[in-house]
Amino acid sequence: MQLETLAQSLNAQLASRSAEQALRISFEAPELGQVALVSSFGAEAAVLLHLVAVSKPDLPVLFLETGQHFAETLVYQQELAERLNLRNLRIIQPARAALEHSDPSGKLHRENPDACCALRKSAPLQAALEAMPDLGALITGRKRYQGGPRRALNVFEADPATGLIKVNPLAHWRAQDLRTYMEENRLPKHPLLAKGYLSIGCAPCTSPTLAGETARSGRWRGREKVECGIHFINGRAARAPHSAKETT
Repeated sequence: MQLETLAQSLNAQLASRSAEQALRISFEAPELGQVALVSSFGAEAAVLLHLVAVSKPDLPVLFLETGQHFAETLVYQQELAERLNLRNLRIIQPARAALEHSDPSGKLHRENPDACCALRKSAPLQAALEAMPDLGALITGRKRYQGGPRRALNVFEADPATGLIKVNPLAHWRAQDLRTYMEENRLPKHPLLAKGYLSIGCAPCTSPTLAGETARSGRWRGREKVECGIHFINGRAARAPHSAKETT
């Protein structure tokens, strides 16, 4: 079955917008094979991690340790992993030789943020995925309300860049839904939320979200870049809507 056809078939199985149902379909669909989750352990990560910990605690959870995260994120990652008893957490790091060759000063993000994301996120993730030959689907925490190209997210989508089905169980959730879930399940909040960071990536490229902005407005502020390259729209790296040029 072609990737796009498979995504459409899986979406047709959804009887509701329930994240639990989306996860159940992901785990039970024989066409998908092995499933994993990629998490940034960011502002809203606790919700999806908790849902997975309850339903499939041995699911592989991939955390991209780029070497440029906020210290608060690294502490939060350890706290959540212990709190939720994540049994199969995998810390994915860029190759030391690649860093020494392409970013010896650690300042590549200033000159070429696309290249920095490719070096520290996309390449390490791709290597990790290739080491899982039976992998058919990757669960993400993306949501429509985050704005930009995510406004049109489906729960199941074909990702030609990786040959996988991307699963977005929280695609239809609102910010209030996430807050309510965290409160009801007494999940710890990322410490940077209190400082106005509504979307949290690497420290050099993340700033607080200002009043009236969408959740991800603090990412790569002042640039056309809106995604790190891990997630693609129609097989291409996403850019801000007004951009006339895209690179992959």
